[in-house]
Order: sequence, then structure tokens, then C-alpha cells
Amino acid sequence: MTRRVSPRRTDRLSRVGEQIRRELSDILSRELRDPRVRRVSLTDVEVSPDYAHAVVFFSCLEAAQVPEVTAGLQRASGFLRSQLARRVKLYATPNLRFVYDESIERGDRLSRLIDGLHDPTGG
Repeated sequence: MTRRVSPRRTDRLSRVGEQIRRELSDILSRELRDPRVRRVSLTDVEVSPDYAHAVVFFSCLEAAQVPEVTAGLQRASGFLRSQLARRVKLYATPNLRFVYDESIERGDRLSRLIDGLHDPTGG
């Protein structure tokens, strides 16, 4: 039997996720000194219903940098979590898990395919 989450609770989860995304982006740009995570954009945060876990989706300019960036973010997750606890008042600060967001890359690839269909040279 699956547990249902009320729409009101879902709204709160999305608002909390957005707040976490904003705060983490600010911490990454202003306080974190690791050069591996300098050019990272946080695209979304999904928070579990009990606020114990948060999946942070990120993108970077080059797909080849993903393993290095992921390692840098995981290494900094304790620092990021402690800074987040100071900024966002929740019962419990969620554990952070970082996942590369492939949606931007996939969207770009689809856009190029569509552009290729409209290309009069057939290329």
C-alpha cells in the first residue's frame, strides 16, 4: 500500500526544496572554495516527506567534468549541510545527495535533432 502525500504537503515540500536550492547556490558561489564546483548550477532539489533526505540536481558546462564535480560536491556535503542548517530553519536538516541533471543535455540534443529536420540542406 502506497502512502499518499496531500497536495498541501507537496506544496510545502516544493517550497522547502526551492529554498534549499537557493541557499545552496549562494553557499556554493560565496563560501565554498573547492575549484571543482565553481561552475555548477543547481537545477532542482527534491525533499523527502520526512525532510530527512534531499536529492540535489546539478548541471555543469561539460559532461566530462561530472565525476569530478560530483566528488567535490559529495566531499563538501557536510559543510554545505551545516551552513544550510544555519540558514534554513527546519526540524531536521536533510542529508544531501547530489545527482547530475541530464535533462538540460537531453533537451539540447532534442533541439539539435529538431533543428536538423528543418535544415533545408538536409544536414
